[in-house]
Amino acid sequence: MKNIKKYEGIIPALYACYDDNGAVSIERTKALTQWFIDQGVNGLYVGGSSGECIYQTKDERKAVLEAVMEVARGKITIIAHIACNNTAESCELAAHAESLGVDAIASIPPIYFKLPPYAIAKYWNDMSAAAPNTEFIIYNIPQLAGVALTTSLLNEMMKNPMVVGVKNSSPATQDIQMWRDEAIKQNREFVVFNGPDEQLISGLVMGATGGIGGTYGAMPKLYLKLYELVKTGDLVTALDIQNECCRIIYKLCSAHGNMYAVIKECLRKLGGPDCGSVRAPLAELIDADAVVVDEAVAMIQAALAKYC
Repeated sequence: MKNIKKYEGIIPALYACYDDNGAVSIERTKALTQWFIDQGVNGLYVGGSSGECIYQTKDERKAVLEAVMEVARGKITIIAHIACNNTAESCELAAHAESLGVDAIASIPPIYFKLPPYAIAKYWNDMSAAAPNTEFIIYNIPQLAGVALTTSLLNEMMKNPMVVGVKNSSPATQDIQMWRDEAIKQNREFVVFNGPDEQLISGLVMGATGGIGGTYGAMPKLYLKLYELVKTGDLVTALDIQNECCRIIYKLCSAHGNMYAVIKECLRKLGGPDCGSVRAPLAELIDADAVVVDEAVAMIQAALAKYC
């Protein structure tokens, strides 16, 4: 019997942390990990989009995960995203993640070439075989990966007993219901995470186990409160918080600099750890973005004062 309750709740996607010269910073990664633990989050999703994984080498990604596990092992749930643009390196990261004792590994489908479903299944199953004692989570993000999870592909993957869930970042909350229903048909213990932060309340109502999100780190206590309210049945207040979070997200996305550059600066101004900037080709902040950052910080502070 798998312990899927460890996947419940709010699981921020960990941000990439760089030093002032743009190199991966182990110390800043550790500080951010501890900060998240102190905020009360249920887990961390390491090495995904928010971790700028496609712009880091496999050795950098290993070092980041090692730093996270040094701080978080045994304290919160850790899911390691290990996909690379080739199977061999993905399997290497999978085996490395298992050696560190993560709770689960996760992967997007192969990107760029449009592969048939059987090739995608082999890609994922090869990774899973490289970490045979670690649970596997499918990452469905069709708007970026270029290919969407289908019911038939999910059913093929559920032949693998280590596949325990889907991180669903497709725009349709209907997908959450579909993936859960397929697992119910097979009498499988299965988790589905809501991916789009703008619709966390919708995903939870549709049956998502919890949420994994890229903007959670800017305002973790707001998302934790939203989750608590949904679970206790106060959907009216939960919706109010969701609307506030959405407005903040729109602000975070309104700068010249990449959203993650904005979030990292907001986090620093809100008293959180310094994560550095973002890695090229992601756009860094420019002077004109200071107004956006200050407005976003003020919005977060106001929402925290009102709801938390």
